[in-house]
Amino acid sequence: MRASDRAYAALLDQIQSGDLAPGTVLAEVEQAARLGVSRTPLREALGRLAADGLVVQQSPRVTVVSDIDVADIRALFEVRRALEETAARLAATRADADVFAALAVEFAGVGALDRDEGRDAYYALIARFDAQLDAAIDNDYLTSALRGIRTHLVRVRRLARDIPERLAASVAEHRLIASAIADRDADLAAHATHVHLHNALTTILASLDAPSALKGTA
Repeated sequence: MRASDRAYAALLDQIQSGDLAPGTVLAEVEQAARLGVSRTPLREALGRLAADGLVVQQSPRVTVVSDIDVADIRALFEVRRALEETAARLAATRADADVFAALAVEFAGVGALDRDEGRDAYYALIARFDAQLDAAIDNDYLTSALRGIRTHLVRVRRLARDIPERLAASVAEHRLIASAIADRDADLAAHATHVHLHNALTTILASLDAPSALKGTA
């Protein structure tokens, strides 16, 4: 792996996890030393993160992690709703039904959401669901747009990560979406996705009003 790719992957993970919080200054010399790369690959990594919208350059020498505010989150979900409802509808007509039936069974078996290991396992299951959805719709333009949204969504998910009740509801919602796709019910798949995103956004916005907001749903 190239040095710039390593630096990008490390910074992306730290931004998405919240280790590098919104507003954190990413000084070139300090970050290059911390990541064990020279300044040229670090600049390449920062350039990619800027293209992703995860960092902003406040001056020629000052780069900071971008903020997350209510307007950004609402805008993200407007696009997410259009993309994911379309993807669910297409998957219901194109997917391998057995794959999504098996995913529905896995969602039914999710537990221990009050522990870090359980939450991590659930998010890993969502990642596999997303990968199967991308494969099923077989549309490079749509999957590319979805991946861009997911890059930001990982950060936003942290806002409700510590709310077990919301996570439990999210499990049931994903199970219904997977089951609808397996049953070739495009209308139900799209509607269940709409309900899931509505509930996720409502919880995130409520989290922003809490004292612990920006700790880190959906």
